Amino acid sequence: MEIIQDRYAPRLAERALERKLASSGCVLIRGPKFCGKTTLARKYARSERSLISESVIERTKADPASALRGERPRLIDEWQKVPELWDLIRADIDREPSFGKFIITGSTTPVDPRRIQHSGAGRISQIVLRPFSLWESGDSSGIVSLRALFEDASVPMPCLDEGEGTTLERLAFLMARGGWPLSATAPDSVSLDVTRNYFEGLFVLAGEEDEFSPFLKRRDSRLLLAVLKEMARNISSEAGLQTMASSLRSSDDWPSLDVDTFARYKKILEDLFLVYDMPSWNKNLRSTVVTRRTPVRHFFDPSIAIASLGAAPADLLSDIRSFGLFFEDLAVRDLAVYADCLGASLKHYRDSSGLEVDAIVELRNGRYGAIEVKVASPQNVEKAASSLLRFERRMDEIGSERPSFRMVLTTNGACYRRADGTYVVPITCLRD
Repeated sequence: MEIIQDRYAPRLAERALERKLASSGCVLIRGPKFCGKTTLARKYARSERSLISESVIERTKADPASALRGERPRLIDEWQKVPELWDLIRADIDREPSFGKFIITGSTTPVDPRRIQHSGAGRISQIVLRPFSLWESGDSSGIVSLRALFEDASVPMPCLDEGEGTTLERLAFLMARGGWPLSATAPDSVSLDVTRNYFEGLFVLAGEEDEFSPFLKRRDSRLLLAVLKEMARNISSEAGLQTMASSLRSSDDWPSLDVDTFARYKKILEDLFLVYDMPSWNKNLRSTVVTRRTPVRHFFDPSIAIASLGAAPADLLSDIRSFGLFFEDLAVRDLAVYADCLGASLKHYRDSSGLEVDAIVELRNGRYGAIEVKVASPQNVEKAASSLLRFERRMDEIGSERPSFRMVLTTNGACYRRADGTYVVPITCLRD
């Protein structure tokens, strides 16, 4: 059937989805609730089965094969509510190989992965859809392209002042608003309310058919929110699980909380695509330099962390150090979106000497860019640029390839290329 679009904002993920549909039998679109997965899928689907009501779910469980019947590409929304569909889709593609047969979406991982018998490798490909980047929401001029820097980072960039008009107040607002499509497309006067309504509804179940229901039933919602808040307090850091569990245990509410329970509740938040760990990067595994493996704690969108703490934009500005950590989370969100467009991975670097890089964007061919994220000030930019140069020298020492470019990603200010070759780029000037 023909899917009619009421309202659609273009996504950078469209290119990835088109490539996947042209090269695999089924594409799984994963990501947070309300980030636009179904809307994106409907742009390409010609028929659909949405598993959003109890009656449809029960009917599909009784006859799973019925969900596969329809004009292709066939969209199955929230497929994980009937995990058997995975193996049926795989078998359908094996029986009649063809590209672009199915699109399936999910706001959670399957509750019981044991009910999936096969990996789907070679038949089912995946993309992760994240909230809007600032480029997608129209809050970035996009005058600096990551793709272009990988193609040629030697061309001098004239000093540009497009980032001058962005204030820290505006960035605090953008962090609190988030990249949720409904929030980002709403007027500024109500967009914070839209995000707050979204957050407040996350752990309120509408019924058994709610996609979060299997994860939240028989769980202590108060503890889940407490773990989320503790993750927010440690955003953009390498805080260990033991440290965070101990912090909650010191409160009157959770005196007996152990690290295993904390880890289980953190896993629920990961399964719901609210938080994730950004892995560490090591270019040369044979190097004598010891690379720390501790991941950095991030949110899929900083607005969730901010809302969990009950903070307003003005609260972020009252503590510039905390502001910097939330800004780093915003930067990582956007860099993750742009990296996905390039088919690249996003990691962080820290070695035993304390040398660190906030973000490494690495292409499939091994080329990579090194990015430090800083609140704009002459001192911060100088410190970050010097750190990136030390990192580059470290790569020379171990005989590893140098980064294709070095960048200090800042809050605001001028956009330019320093004499040492390091780019200084306000986040509101960046795109894929």
